[in-house]
Amino acid sequence: MLNGPCATFQELEEYFMSTEQSREPQIYAIVVDGHAVGMIASMRIDPSHGVIEVGRIYYTSKLQKTCAAAEAMYLLAANAFQLGYRWYEWKCDSCNLPSRAAATRYRFTFEGLFRQVIVYKGRNRDTTWFSIIDGDWNNGLKDAYERWLDSSNFDENGRQKLKLSELTAPFVRAKP
Repeated sequence: MLNGPCATFQELEEYFMSTEQSREPQIYAIVVDGHAVGMIASMRIDPSHGVIEVGRIYYTSKLQKTCAAAEAMYLLAANAFQLGYRWYEWKCDSCNLPSRAAATRYRFTFEGLFRQVIVYKGRNRDTTWFSIIDGDWNNGLKDAYERWLDSSNFDENGRQKLKLSELTAPFVRAKP
């Protein structure tokens, strides 16, 4: 993430306030049981080309690899495609292995590597690009997410019966 980590709550608050009046990023809090456990944003919003990026993703340890985390990603993707976007992208620092793994887990397709695309924290940063396209979303990926998120897919202890990866396996494309 280009901004952060914030050392104090005040820094975080100032960051959110600085984005409040701008068109993007559109930042959303992820709230579970009344507690903010993460954030996610729509950014690089380009309606003329039908492109929108998911970014500024921050999942606390309480949110990582949970149903709520997958639901947040589903909701943002569903919104993008309902609004008519055709390309939903995820970009991350190529050194950020957890982010790359999450993009793959959510069935974003690896699109490529942009070498030394920016200078970040005093070093050349390679950026890995992933995407979900409207064709995949509308031809089963959306339905796979909805089937996985359905309460019938979880037992009384909240354990999944079918894995998201099983339901979305037909959408595995290029791998990094």
